[in-house]
Amino acid sequence: MLFLCGVYACQTKNDTSCSLAGEWSFALDSTDVGEKENWAMKSFQEQVKLPGSLQEQGKGYDVSVNTQWTGNVADKSWYTEEEYAKYREPGNIKVPFWLTPDKHYVGVAWYQKEIEIPESWKNKRVQFEFERTHWETSLYVDGKKIGHLNTLHVPHRYVLSSLTPGKHLLSLRVDNRMHVDVGSNAHSVSDHTQTNWNGVIGKMNMQALSSFSIDNIQIYPDAKDSKAIVKVYLDGKPENTRLALNVFFEGKSVLKKDIEVTPDDGDCVETTLVWDNDVKLWSEFTPNVYRLQAVLDSKDGVSEKEVDFGFRDFKTAGTHFEINNRPTFLRGTLECCIFPMTGYPAMDNNYWAKIYSTCKKYGLNHVRFHSWCPPAAAFHAADSLGMYLQVECGGWALIGDGYMQDQWFKKEGDRILKEYGNHPSFCMMGYGNEPAGDKQASYLRGLIDHWQQKDNRRLYTGAAGWPYVDNADYFNTPIPRIGGAMNSILNSSVPRTDYDHQRLIGKEMPIVSHEIGQYCVYPDFKEIDKYTGFLKAKNFEIFRETLREAGMEDMGDKFLYASGRLQTLCYKAEIEMALRTEKLGGFQLLDLHDFPGQGTALVGVLNPFWESKGYVDEKEYSMFCNQIVPLARIPKQILTNNDTLKADIEFAQYGEKTLTDVNVVWSLENQKGDVVKSGSFKCDLPIGGGMKAGSIECPLSSFSAPAQLTLKAGIENTEITNYWHVWVYPAEKKVIEKMPYITYDLNGAAIDRLNRGENVLFLSYGKVALEKGGNIGVAFTPVFWNTAWNGHTPPHTLGLLCDPNHPAFASFPNDGCSDFQWKDLAVKCNAMIMDEFPHEFRPLVYIIDDWFENRKLGMLFEGKVGKGNLMVCSADLDTDLENRLSVVQLKQSILEYMASDKFNPQNEVDLKILKNIFK
Repeated sequence: MLFLCGVYACQTKNDTSCSLAGEWSFALDSTDVGEKENWAMKSFQEQVKLPGSLQEQGKGYDVSVNTQWTGNVADKSWYTEEEYAKYREPGNIKVPFWLTPDKHYVGVAWYQKEIEIPESWKNKRVQFEFERTHWETSLYVDGKKIGHLNTLHVPHRYVLSSLTPGKHLLSLRVDNRMHVDVGSNAHSVSDHTQTNWNGVIGKMNMQALSSFSIDNIQIYPDAKDSKAIVKVYLDGKPENTRLALNVFFEGKSVLKKDIEVTPDDGDCVETTLVWDNDVKLWSEFTPNVYRLQAVLDSKDGVSEKEVDFGFRDFKTAGTHFEINNRPTFLRGTLECCIFPMTGYPAMDNNYWAKIYSTCKKYGLNHVRFHSWCPPAAAFHAADSLGMYLQVECGGWALIGDGYMQDQWFKKEGDRILKEYGNHPSFCMMGYGNEPAGDKQASYLRGLIDHWQQKDNRRLYTGAAGWPYVDNADYFNTPIPRIGGAMNSILNSSVPRTDYDHQRLIGKEMPIVSHEIGQYCVYPDFKEIDKYTGFLKAKNFEIFRETLREAGMEDMGDKFLYASGRLQTLCYKAEIEMALRTEKLGGFQLLDLHDFPGQGTALVGVLNPFWESKGYVDEKEYSMFCNQIVPLARIPKQILTNNDTLKADIEFAQYGEKTLTDVNVVWSLENQKGDVVKSGSFKCDLPIGGGMKAGSIECPLSSFSAPAQLTLKAGIENTEITNYWHVWVYPAEKKVIEKMPYITYDLNGAAIDRLNRGENVLFLSYGKVALEKGGNIGVAFTPVFWNTAWNGHTPPHTLGLLCDPNHPAFASFPNDGCSDFQWKDLAVKCNAMIMDEFPHEFRPLVYIIDDWFENRKLGMLFEGKVGKGNLMVCSADLDTDLENRLSVVQLKQSILEYMASDKFNPQNEVDLKILKNIFK
């Protein structure tokens, strides 16, 4: 059955444009015989709605173990391991490495619609526009092939010289196979994020073009001289006519100019528009957007186009960026084409406004589009909200070796510049992500030369990650980041906040640190019900089921919160380190929100819907990530009451203007929020990083009991504030009268004491069997990216969880989750797998496991053995104690508890199960 577009669609806008949205006939061509068999004239029986994808409408094939995904599966255990066997069964297919679509299809699909050309279009050219397709298209009219296009990021437009009035058969062939190797993990094509969908999204229309019409407009603003060069590119048969230009600002006309056009002008008319007064500048502070309306008269009609533009000068100055001659610092996140409801990019301004508004609330001013370029709506929303965008040409590939993709990336970049180049938010561009190939640098050098000569309205880099290319405007590199390795500064150094990346900044161009963070958090199983589209969080269903099987379903929300607080702490440390680095140009987070693919990378404080997970909000996050951020260089965060707390207060000040004679206030508060020390100092804060404000020296002799304190600093009578925890422990410990028996082995002597009713502390560090947790990589920092994708590289855990009100921690103040007082304990610790214990038996200190494993892991637990009471601790409580003050204090707290009447464990411990944990 064929569906008639009908003249009514043309009348919804005007008689020169007709929407093609609606029902289309449809057929899968999985064996790719359609062109040979002339399917362009075949009648199709199925129906789909466009814009949309065929997969979201239930077309395609069920997911199975034989599904050919677009994207690497680094961990193949789902295909082979017994633990996943039930998730490979038909009817219960659940994959752990990304969101599971209801249907999957890679190949050719045909879409067909009967259209009607109005009488008023007689002898006129007809343009068919499909705003975004995935991927390649061929268009047929009445069985005749009009053309073929293979761009990913700009509209597919086909122009016919004319069509006779009346009905015609329109057939669109869409092929989402990867004929150009842009990289199967590239977010422009991959199932990891947006899915490898097939269809058409965004605007779909056909339009009558006059014989001489406007093809595109490119505007080159010059804020200094309040002028703009306008290039209007024309298409069709040249004639003597008139071009009217009208510039609008906030809906009002501010400048007009009429130009006489002659055939001698060729295909481009260039003119300069000059403002009588200063122009309104565009930036993150003043997102002022102008609109140019161009109207070209022609013998057989009028051609009209409107484009947005803005006056901004985004440039480099040494190792910094400047916006309109003011230093700026890029506080960015990635957007990896993550759209969990549709599986393809949002095409409306409102959704993009939600994304950017959320970024702004969390203190960001920049978004990098990892290996893809967003649609027009994303640029319009960024223009209006003042976001600096880094756009990429869709690649995560082998380049420079002469394969087809080399030319494709160059052409795709040119197409992107032509389509979106006027947008003031479009500030930066590169080929894509982390390339491969021995000749990558020379290829990228040539690409940058080409773009710099072609369009000077933005800055260019080669690729995100690497390599360094000497003619680039800036360098995206992972070198200045903390990262999640076992030997990172957060794991290897004493807890402090006085480090920066300054020594790593050697290039005389701005450096933007690449993909910082990647700190994981435990899954939020409440998120499962949010997936009401064709993508389902069946990966989360697997993780929830294995947690339930481990008898810990009640712990899911607690693991989420505790791991989330550690994640937030690590991001705070990472971002503040970047902000303390005066020569750094900016950072790009991976990520503000979760990445659902590549094994499930739960690296965001927001979920894929850009919503909070409940453990940190925008108010707290923007304390350490914002235009103006107070910073404290604290050489030691863990001290004794014989020490003096020292801190140098400085500011990363990238606000709109210089702040003069501000009153910087600081305070030291206890856990109840009572101020125990305070002070202030006056200073000026010009724009830039490393703005010194003053120093604090606070003797701690008045703290006779263990204390967790909060140092706060900010600008008086503003919301500009930040905080850091410090810990003060008594240098002289309480004498413990009733010391428990301390053992390093569950030998006969220890068991005899338990049988006699004594209290025993078993310090088991180094004694845990490999298969019972000794081979688990425990660190202070959590899993980096995720273990399924990173080759099970440690860390393997997600932080610590305890009840801070338990009497075992009476002398070890904490908030129940990992903070820096736990660092020295976590980095020298064995995880103890306690799966053989009864489900109701819970450790005093959990080590939160990787969600792929969901084992019950403990660092500290207590129980009854015989007539006695046993405490087991698998952290090192004995070595290098002069430098591990918090270790000394936890041991003191445990011993005080065990010597008290409160030490009375309620759960029995099976000695056989207990011994099985240790070597």
